[in-house]
Amino acid sequence: MANPYLSLSNYLANLRRLGFTDADLADDGSDALIDALVAQGDAATAAAQLREHLDAGADHVALHIVPDSDDPLPALAELAPALGLTARG
Repeated sequence: MANPYLSLSNYLANLRRLGFTDADLADDGSDALIDALVAQGDAATAAAQLREHLDAGADHVALHIVPDSDDPLPALAELAPALGLTARG
């Protein structure tokens, strides 16, 4: 999160508009900031966190998968059904 996002003025301005403070944005970001922005855990937990954004009114949610290996496809394949999506072959 910190690099590059917490060094970009447009991201910082948006996060401040959402109610985050300078203390939240300092260093590598507060725990509250990271918890609000990063869905963590297994596929079901991450999907539930993503749905919270949609339920709160987001009309789109961008995903950046940080897989355990260099290949993000297994993580995406696990997350897709938890989000009610199907993989295309």
